[in-house]
Amino acid sequence: MRYIFIVGGVMSGVGKGIATSSIALLLKSRGFRVSAIKIDPYINVDAGTMNPTEHGEVFVTDDGMETDQDIGNYERFLEQDIMSTNYMTTGSVYARLIEQERNLEFNGRCVSVVPHVPLEVIKRIKKAGESAKAEIILVEIGGTVGEYENLLFLEAARILKLEEQNNVKIALVSYLPIPSKIGEMKTKPTQHACRALNQAGLQADFIIARAEVPLDETRKQKISFLCNVKTENVISAPDIESIYEVPLNFEKENLSELILKSFAVKPRQSDLKEWKELVKIIKTVKKEAKIGIVGKYFKTGDFTLADSYISVIEAIKHASWHFKMKPKISWLNSEDYEKNPKKVNELKQYDGIIIPGGFGNRGVEGKIKAIEFARKNKIPYLGLCYGMQLAVIEFARNVGGLKDANTTEVAAETLCPVIDIMSEQKENMVKKNYGATMRLGAYECGLVKNTIAFRAYKENKISERHRHRFEFNNDYKERLEKAGMVFSGINPQKNLVEIIELANHPFFVGVQFHPEFKSRPLNPHPLFRDFIKASVKNIKFKNQNEK
Repeated sequence: MRYIFIVGGVMSGVGKGIATSSIALLLKSRGFRVSAIKIDPYINVDAGTMNPTEHGEVFVTDDGMETDQDIGNYERFLEQDIMSTNYMTTGSVYARLIEQERNLEFNGRCVSVVPHVPLEVIKRIKKAGESAKAEIILVEIGGTVGEYENLLFLEAARILKLEEQNNVKIALVSYLPIPSKIGEMKTKPTQHACRALNQAGLQADFIIARAEVPLDETRKQKISFLCNVKTENVISAPDIESIYEVPLNFEKENLSELILKSFAVKPRQSDLKEWKELVKIIKTVKKEAKIGIVGKYFKTGDFTLADSYISVIEAIKHASWHFKMKPKISWLNSEDYEKNPKKVNELKQYDGIIIPGGFGNRGVEGKIKAIEFARKNKIPYLGLCYGMQLAVIEFARNVGGLKDANTTEVAAETLCPVIDIMSEQKENMVKKNYGATMRLGAYECGLVKNTIAFRAYKENKISERHRHRFEFNNDYKERLEKAGMVFSGINPQKNLVEIIELANHPFFVGVQFHPEFKSRPLNPHPLFRDFIKASVKNIKFKNQNEK
């Protein structure tokens, strides 16, 4: 097994996750078995308790691990599932070592930060590679070199490189700013990042140079000379419109060939035909589908953070490109509809509405108003997790005659708990045991024939990923069915409602799970695909009416 560590320099958000995903895709396209690992330098044991506005989306694996959003990027680029073994945090590593120490697994020896923490990290990396039967495994280390938080992970890379010698490579993803008042691309921050890496006992084999524009030869040679890296191993990575173009840009610089050459591995045939066709569609589509996402995890100060819903955004893109459409996504704050109910009329301008997952009571009534508007005005609607639960509440109140319908998450004493906490979750809530205790990971769902869901999946049984504590209350199922709600997906093990829909609507579907986690650029998720299909029909319908 061969290892490539991807580390960051200069600043966060420079694109290590996309660089890791792109390199993984390139090596896979050459016929190698590839996997990728993300290391988060947080004390959190997993990403489940991290604030999505600060850290971004919590991505859930098939086997129920709450991870960083980069695991989602790996899955999308590699077109393969990534398991819990491929994600670790500082907290999870320390928790395991403390557990071993308490169990006397160290046989009375003193347990030290070094070497025991780095050795545990190496053990996990090897286990992940072996589980995936990988020939090459990429290890992305969160943060930037020079920070205290990731020093122990860099130490793990140093020790592994000492053991494996030529089977370990280091790629530094660094940023080259162009100060507006100077107008010249500056290499000095990258030089400092390389020296910080050297101080950790590591030397970069490749430097992926992120910048607004492509690097010129002068800058490449300067970085090569001052950072002790071959000129051809300085890879230009300019800003581009779509992340899916990154692998093709890397290949223009012969990155996969250079990596394999550094490992003394004979390059295999490259096959990026489908990926090239996808990028061509992305760059040439003109027709727009206007999609409104109604949520609350958007703003931090004056900035909108799309990372809170990155998998939803990518799933919309995948489905839109499938129909050669360009998605125009608008962020709609549900709290605005609570303050000014008439503002909900702005939803008429959208071809489709999505309400994604979430927690808590902030903005809930605004979301319910948006759902009511989409239902009454026949606007294609897709509700994800909380978006499904709120769709049930809206229907129960306004169609089912249950005026007090609510979720016990928002109103614990509601007289009509159409959404209620799962019985096995009640003890967790009483004990305030929140971390990794939700219904997590993949669960089966049986589909009812002649429904929107069945037509989308074209299967009797599916498997989807979950992340929630509250469920549809089956006590209200018969009443809502009589009122016109269709329960088209049921978990067979526990008789839990997974999918609801309305028959007299172009597309009105709510799902308890998170289909966005399983969407891929070359294989859009069936529900998102049919949602966009309905949205495209809505465009044509509106255009005909205008004529």
